[in-house]
Amino acid sequence: MAEARELLRRLPKIDELLRRAELQETEAPRWALVEALRAEVERLRQGILSGRSTAIEVDWSGVKRQAEALVRPSLRPVVNATGVVLHTNLGRSPLAAAALEAAMEVGRGYSNLEYEVAAGQRGSRHAHLEAVLRELTGAEAAAVVNNNAAAVLLCLSALASGREAVVSRGELIEIGGSFRIPDVMRLSGARLVEVGTTNKTHPADYERAMGADTALLLKVHRSNFHLVGFTAEVALGELVALGRARGVRTMIDLGSGCLLPPAEMAALGLPAEPDVKSAVASGVDLVTFSGDKLLGGPQAGLIAGRAEAIALIKKHPLMRAVRPDKLTIAALHATLRLHRDGRDREVPVMAMLRATGAELRARAEDLAARIGAPGVEVVACGSAIGGGALPDAELPSWAVALPGPPDRLDAALRSGEPAVVGRIADDRLLLDVRTLQDGEVATCAAAAVRALQELAG
Repeated sequence: MAEARELLRRLPKIDELLRRAELQETEAPRWALVEALRAEVERLRQGILSGRSTAIEVDWSGVKRQAEALVRPSLRPVVNATGVVLHTNLGRSPLAAAALEAAMEVGRGYSNLEYEVAAGQRGSRHAHLEAVLRELTGAEAAAVVNNNAAAVLLCLSALASGREAVVSRGELIEIGGSFRIPDVMRLSGARLVEVGTTNKTHPADYERAMGADTALLLKVHRSNFHLVGFTAEVALGELVALGRARGVRTMIDLGSGCLLPPAEMAALGLPAEPDVKSAVASGVDLVTFSGDKLLGGPQAGLIAGRAEAIALIKKHPLMRAVRPDKLTIAALHATLRLHRDGRDREVPVMAMLRATGAELRARAEDLAARIGAPGVEVVACGSAIGGGALPDAELPSWAVALPGPPDRLDAALRSGEPAVVGRIADDRLLLDVRTLQDGEVATCAAAAVRALQELAG
């Protein structure tokens, strides 16, 4: 005990350690060094108290690593080698270069976010996106909020609060994060009226449910699952006609934000997905969809439809709580312009979906050659769309399979900077090249070489 007490008295003070030559070359700020040194002194203290240590030796390299880890941003880039194009956990859509440039240009200084330069008076932030959205969708008017869940909540609050909203039981969906349509409806103040059964809903079900207190007929696209077999649902056009006949507004939540018509989806080898323009053409009052799924832009909730309904949306008090900021508006506007101008190949998500088998195989062979290790294989595989869109769609792709224990390889790849996230299939670690962007093949190869060397000891 006497020896332990003497060792404890000899523990260095933080100020003394900060002056040591071992720390003079590090670029970590003082606060991070102080926190790392406190942790190191505590480690030494616990070693003495437990009897595991009889010497006071500071692990200077460990202190530096800890200080550097403290200042490293929590949110940082990773390389997506999973093949899942819209990977929610990895941030969904990577932004187009034009979108990044637009956000940077607007973000570095002041802007005309809510100012009409020509008139010299206050303007509206909604005006920046409305024109291009009308061109793309054919809608009379449009508005944007910070995500699609907010768009649904706002529309229900503006059109059906305190009244009834009729929904098919088979469309009362739950998406990621336990986001459930019935919960959102309760929060909006709308009263849910379920019609039909899980697998079948008919026009007569809606007709019987409508009464004097019915404010809205709501249709929800099942974007993250499919019902198959003995099923029936009411088409959007039928629902719109029914609503107009009874003087009731209609709305559809499309979710995925597909701008491609069915023929173009088929050309990509993908099943048909309800597209925004066709939904608007049905005459529905409101269409809501995401900006960061198949649209390939920043996180946003887009609302398109009839001018009267959009005007109510814009005036609702909740709009201020869910409106988008200037960076989102700038990035989304640039992304929408690429779609409008026939340049959607510049949107990373669309480039990934449009990549041909020959392009992907050549990319996989390039990656394997750069890794250059024995046992590395180029293999055919399938890529998923992800992001709650096209749940049963799989695109043929190519991947590089790494030799060795897949779980250990996966951990080694994730421990690098940047982290590389692959996927394990058939007891092999695969690096699916569909989701590798320009410049990431070299980064992915270097990470794979390091991981293989680490496992080799």
